[in-house]
Amino acid sequence: MNRFIPTATFSDRQHRIIALAEQQGFVTIEKLAEEFSVSAQTVRRDIIALAEAGQLQRFHGGAGAIGDMETIRLDHGHKERLGVEGKLAVASQASALIPDGASLYLDVGTTIEYTAGQLNRLNGLKVFTNSMRTALTFDPKRHEVTVLGGRMAGNDGSLVGEDIVMMLNGLRVDYALIACSAIDDRGRVMDFDMSKIAVKKAAMAAAARCVLLATPSKFGRTALSTLATLEAFDVVVTGEQTGASQNQP
Repeated sequence: MNRFIPTATFSDRQHRIIALAEQQGFVTIEKLAEEFSVSAQTVRRDIIALAEAGQLQRFHGGAGAIGDMETIRLDHGHKERLGVEGKLAVASQASALIPDGASLYLDVGTTIEYTAGQLNRLNGLKVFTNSMRTALTFDPKRHEVTVLGGRMAGNDGSLVGEDIVMMLNGLRVDYALIACSAIDDRGRVMDFDMSKIAVKKAAMAAAARCVLLATPSKFGRTALSTLATLEAFDVVVTGEQTGASQNQP
């Protein structure tokens, strides 16, 4: 359990580290040491203190933000209630791309779960997912749903592991609907969990068309590792009034 430490006890540098993490989504020890002209060990101590106080999420080589825009540490129920309007807009646009009878992979995450709720209105889908919550959204009388089994990756019902990657390597689906944690200013689609990234990549390779689901809040932020670039997706769905953006072949 995180200790409660009043924010007034943090140094100016620590306050600035929190601000940078919230602004960028993810900050590296190397960049912070350069920013403040201190040693990497000093920055590491700052990050440890801030993480113990519940102000940051520690990762190898850096730290991620905690807050309304970056919900890494929040429980699933809290995540599900954040940015509902934007997620529903993405869900509506994404589901409009999928025809009855299509085969598709559905990623993990609350935006995907909202999309699954919209997709359940269709008929005859062949759904593959590593999210138990997403699988339970569908009516098995009207859809063929396969849960790609692996080890539990958290209380959100997501599953990861080499077994899932191997199963996806043997599939060919019409669509892969992919979620992410961030999209940086260079157009890199990013996430924090390397095991989930491995599954996402395998799903993209198995799909005839790859669809990225990302609310506007994901843009201009960074995360731990790159999944792909925006150009790797056939369609980018943001929920904005301009609709889904389709990349040219």
